Amino acid sequence: MSSAKKKAIISACILGEYCRYDGKTKKIHDVVEAYKDYEIIPFCPEAPLFGTPRERINVVDVDGKERIITDETNRDVTELLREEIESFCKMHPQADAIVLKSKSPSCGYGTTPILDSEKNILRYGNGIAATILEEKYKDVTIKDELL
Repeated sequence: MSSAKKKAIISACILGEYCRYDGKTKKIHDVVEAYKDYEIIPFCPEAPLFGTPRERINVVDVDGKERIITDETNRDVTELLREEIESFCKMHPQADAIVLKSKSPSCGYGTTPILDSEKNILRYGNGIAATILEEKYKDVTIKDELL
């Protein structure tokens, strides 16, 4: 029997890293405790690309396609984020659990507001990372921090 620990990909802000757009953290002790026996792989696709703190991003429906748009400068950063997330997945091809930050434009899993061009909420869906992680880790259950 292998002695290797199970691996959990967890949103870095939930783990206590100061990586959110506002420079803060959203540490959730229950998540840290629930996965204490796992090898933890912190995940934040935004911080390496845009720094901390940074301009807020949103998921915006543009002609029927979900795009990641910066809040103030209106810059489309979808492809930058996609490349960062796919690179992360290549570096970490195996995971036994994934826990993501709810409502995040990157990590929200069914809880992310999808906006129109006027910033009105059209519906709720996945952040870009949640969608890609769901595709790449087909056999892994994805949860949000509420467990």
